Amino acid sequence: MRMSEPRPAPVFVTGAPALDFLNSVAVPVDTEVEWLGSGEDLLDWLEHAGLVQSDVLQDMRRTAGPGELDAVAAQARALREWFRGFVVKHRGHRLTRKAINQLEPLNRLLARDEEFGQIAPRPMRGRARDAASDLEWVPLRRWRSPDALLLPIARAMADLLATADFTYVKACEWHSCTLHFFDTTRGHKRRWCSMSVCGNRAKQAAHRDRLTRTKKKN
Repeated sequence: MRMSEPRPAPVFVTGAPALDFLNSVAVPVDTEVEWLGSGEDLLDWLEHAGLVQSDVLQDMRRTAGPGELDAVAAQARALREWFRGFVVKHRGHRLTRKAINQLEPLNRLLARDEEFGQIAPRPMRGRARDAASDLEWVPLRRWRSPDALLLPIARAMADLLATADFTYVKACEWHSCTLHFFDTTRGHKRRWCSMSVCGNRAKQAAHRDRLTRTKKKN
């Protein structure tokens, strides 16, 4: 991507936040785009992903020391590429107990978390008429330092590992695409990150191939 060109919005096509994190570096058209290149990039991506509240991100911008957020972004990129190796190795297959042997780095990160919760009034707009209570449990986290921004990402990874059938974790089949997704379609026949992008590329390529074969026959 040329420096004069605006960076496209982050890609969210996976159906799973942990896989969206893998897709925070991608080739959406022809050139690789990195959405976690700096600390500010990381904050922007976390807000787009809905993993961290806006007020927490603003507080991080205000209180972080020089270079702290950039350092966390570098850690996020390293975490992403470690997780990519795990996903590439295991996608298409159900996770077994043996996979735990490869997850020590993730468990070490999760052990740093300081999650807690509070009872709060249920929002009026989200309150079901038949709800048993007007109160709800709200999960919260203590954000003691900028590197705590890695924790909701780690939790998203843990949720994927514990709840998803990795049989349906797939890579887009377009040859230059690096995106992953979780296939929740009926029959699990999804092949492309997006039908409007790579699916359309594949259709156009197939059409050109048919025209070429027809010309050769004639």
